Amino acid sequence: MSVARRTFIQLGAGATVGILFTPTVWKALDDVSIWTQNWPWIPTLKYGAVENKPTVSKMCESGCTVKVRTVAGEPFGTMGNVDNPISGGGICPLCANGVQVKNSPNRIKAPMLDGQEITWEKAQEVVAEKLAAAGSKIAVISGDQTGTANEVFSALLADKGSDAFYVMPCDMQAADKAWTGLMGGTGQIGYDLEGADLVLLAGADALESWGPTVANLKSFAANESGKFIFAGPMQTKTASVTSKWVPVPAEGMAAFTLGVAYYVLQAGKSVDTDDFGQFKAMVMSEYTPAKVEAATGVKADQMAALAKQLLTASNPVVVPAGPVAAHGAAFALNLLLGGAMKALPEFAKAIPAAMSRSEMLKADILEGVDTDLLFVYEANPAYALPEKVKAGFTVAFDMVQTETTATANLVLPSLHPYERFDDLASPYGMAAATYSLGAPVCKPSVDASSAATFILGLADLGFESFEEVLGAKVEAIGADMDSLQGGEAYVVEGEAPMATSLAANVLGKASVPVKGTGAVGLAPYTLLNVGTANQATTPNAPCTISNNQLVGDYMVVMMGSATAKQLGVSVGSKVKLSGGKGECEALVQIFEGVMPGVVAAPLGLGHTVGDEFSKGKGDNVYKILTVSSEAAAGASTWAGSTVNVAKI
Repeated sequence: MSVARRTFIQLGAGATVGILFTPTVWKALDDVSIWTQNWPWIPTLKYGAVENKPTVSKMCESGCTVKVRTVAGEPFGTMGNVDNPISGGGICPLCANGVQVKNSPNRIKAPMLDGQEITWEKAQEVVAEKLAAAGSKIAVISGDQTGTANEVFSALLADKGSDAFYVMPCDMQAADKAWTGLMGGTGQIGYDLEGADLVLLAGADALESWGPTVANLKSFAANESGKFIFAGPMQTKTASVTSKWVPVPAEGMAAFTLGVAYYVLQAGKSVDTDDFGQFKAMVMSEYTPAKVEAATGVKADQMAALAKQLLTASNPVVVPAGPVAAHGAAFALNLLLGGAMKALPEFAKAIPAAMSRSEMLKADILEGVDTDLLFVYEANPAYALPEKVKAGFTVAFDMVQTETTATANLVLPSLHPYERFDDLASPYGMAAATYSLGAPVCKPSVDASSAATFILGLADLGFESFEEVLGAKVEAIGADMDSLQGGEAYVVEGEAPMATSLAANVLGKASVPVKGTGAVGLAPYTLLNVGTANQATTPNAPCTISNNQLVGDYMVVMMGSATAKQLGVSVGSKVKLSGGKGECEALVQIFEGVMPGVVAAPLGLGHTVGDEFSKGKGDNVYKILTVSSEAAAGASTWAGSTVNVAKI
């Protein structure tokens, strides 16, 4: 017999009244109150001066400049820094959770050797012995794209005769390989999204996973007269706020871009490079509208309309993401058009023996790492690069427990961004070279130390501490220390980019779409509140994750109705996705914003190590990505990953 809603409420109210008059419950509630107020990781309430202290946060890949709200020296909140162009008062979902991560029970509290707590002195002895034994067979994997700590690590490699410095896969690396490696350009590419009157985002999910997302959001808001167009395999959050979405498979982005260039060349545009004639001949013969439409599915009239819009704009820009070839094609198109693409100067080094940023980006981690001694700096290759990294002995620096710290031989706790000196040098995508500095705003809450200072103790690199290195950096670039410590940025404007080549030989071969053998294409996508390759979901984020990404503990994948029909699945179907060397389980959601023949899956879930907010939630899509070789470009890519989908 069913219970009516009114009866149910009455029964509930009666039960509640009974409970309220039962002394046992009040005692239980009192016990719960005492228990919850004595969790050891909750900071004790303090009284004192409330301050807003500027610093930098490295929770997200590009970093945010923030102001940390403190009371009596204890952080209790984070907000954006309106005085700094990187944030302009905004903040990303990950950096907004800085205080919660600082106080998390998942923090690494002391050095650990093979699971046993040791002293920092013992850790220094162990690493010194391993360095002496390894000789030049040492490597570094860094999850920091913007910090001078990388100079310290690369200088150590140079001191030991190694150049094995790796960054986690990122668009900055693909851009550098295309720009300085293939096209002979100098500096770092940037994009004036605020000043452009037409922005074609060629796969660049600018509001979630590409570049300095907070600065991008501010540019979108400030650019009232500009028009934004998004091209990619799914209608992302970025695409949803642009004027138009053009469905383009990730592996076909370079061909699509050259298909647009076909019409731009036809209109008479040219570039002063030695291989312009070769480039034009290649595009006009190999990337005709008919050929590009056959390869990508994009109609010729769509490409023609885009080219017309770019040609009539006074300050257009094409912003790429994905493979090296896609970046090279976009850079060539930008050079033909002129406009809002910029070349940013690289800031001077603090340590002469260190690598330049471009040199740090040369090694291809997707080809695999195999070394005797490996340093991992605030990265999580065990999660994002399964089976790609091998080492005889691994030293992992991180704030919190991860899959990588769980498998490392020696785990050294990093200071939290609010507890340390750090910096942000020109996050990729900014229109100007931008330098920001961070200083501690509170005392360490665990037995942590500066990773860079630890490394400086292993070799004579000319500095005793990382604070000294940053002082030398500020002096080398000619910035004002007082302004930087006050939260302002040192800015050098970008210039018109110049290249010596359009990489005609390479783009003619590397831009042909290469796809895996699975039944459907895989479109992995990032949402900052879900996490990144290096940072898991933060404590306040789970309530913002929608049922298009996670239902209960199951990951959700999205596909169009035509694709679902082809696969014999429907909304709520439980499926297994097989690709690469792994498998994932997920539930199905129908979303017509995913192009036919493609399944979209969220990156950042499926952690096996972590706190209650991230561990055991969903599945790890990195397991099913497949690596393709851009042989002509000398690089590897995840674009073109495919999967087989089986209903469970």
